[in-house]
Amino acid sequence: MALQIRKATKRDLPKIAALAGQLVRQHSAFDAKRFLFIENPEKGYEWWFGKELLNKKALILCAKLDREIVGYAYARLEPRDWNALLDAHGALHDILVADSARRKGVGKQLLTRVLAELRERGAPRVVLHTAIKNRAAQKLFASVGFRQTMLEMTCEL
Repeated sequence: MALQIRKATKRDLPKIAALAGQLVRQHSAFDAKRFLFIENPEKGYEWWFGKELLNKKALILCAKLDREIVGYAYARLEPRDWNALLDAHGALHDILVADSARRKGVGKQLLTRVLAELRERGAPRVVLHTAIKNRAAQKLFASVGFRQTMLEMTCEL
C-alpha cells in the first residue's frame, strides 16, 4: 500500500469533485432539510475547487493510494469572525476518504497533513464542523486533539 498525500492540481479536480459529490450525498442522507443538495454537485465542486486552487488562503490536498485518488481535504485560512466569536483560524471545510480506502489510516494521515500545512501557514487553531450522525469522523477528529466547542441546532419554519 503506497500512500501519497500531496497538494491537488487542476488535473486531480474531476476525481476530487466526485468524492465531494459523495460528501454532499452523505450529508443530505443525514438530514435533507439541513444540508443543501444541488443537482450534479460534482460540476459545482470542480468549478469551486478550480477557483480555490488559485486562492493563497486555500488548501486542497489529495490522498493517492496505489496511484488512485481515494481521498481529499479542503481547508482555508479564515479571518476573525465577530458573529461566531472566533479569532483568525484555519477552517477544515471538507475531508473524505472513499469507502474502498477506509480503515487503512488514510483519513488520519490526510488530517494530520492538513493540520501541519495550516500550522505552517500561521493558523493558531483549526475549526471544523461535523454532522452529529457522523460518529466515525468525530472519533477521527478527537484522535488528533479536536474537542467539541459548539452544537449547531436547526429549526424548520
